[in-house]
Formats: sequence, C-alpha cells, structure tokens
Amino acid sequence: MIHPWWLFAGLAAVQLGDAALCLRPVAFIRACLEDVHFPRRYWRWVPVVKTAAAVGLIVGIWFLPMAVLTTASLVVYFLIAISLHLRAKDYGRNLFLNALGMLAFCTAALVFALQAV
Repeated sequence: MIHPWWLFAGLAAVQLGDAALCLRPVAFIRACLEDVHFPRRYWRWVPVVKTAAAVGLIVGIWFLPMAVLTTASLVVYFLIAISLHLRAKDYGRNLFLNALGMLAFCTAALVFALQAV
C-alpha cells in the first residue's frame, strides 16, 4: 500500500493557511461566518481548531492512526459546516466550492488513511 503522506501534508498546508486567514478573519471568511450565523463569540476558536487539525495531519504522516482520527474529524467538521450553510439557505460559492470541496478532499484523505493503516 502506498503511504499517502503527500495528501496529509497538502491538507495540513490548506488547514494552516485557512487558520492564518481566520486569526483576524479576512473579508470573505468574515462574510461566510456571518452568512451562516456562526456566533461571533466562537470565532476565536476557528483558527485553533484548524491549527490542531494541521498538527494532527502532520503527526499522521508518521503515525497513521492520528491521520485517521484527524481526517475523520475534518469530515465531521465539514459536514457540520455544510449543515450550517443549508440551514442558513446559503447555496452559493461558500457551500459548493469551499465546504463541499473540502469535504471531498478530507474524505479522500480519510479513505487513503484507512487503506494505509
């Protein structure tokens, strides 16, 4: 079985980049959080969660059970994000390109992680 380290590294890079953009949410992230009515008091935790996911993915390169746990957690995270978009009737780019695209990426990483364990 081929070890999908590159997939975990790529997903970690995306999560770190997203975490950086969420530290002081840039306009499009702020608009997304507002559109889905995500409570402002929790915004400060978004970069923390994304950074923790990146760390879990990086550790998962060497310890595959961590990659399974982290990618499964990201799948759940994006399922929740999609449900928030649907509940808010936000059917635009944020749902279809961002949330569904990341769900597909995370699901692929999870499938590869499960096959590699």
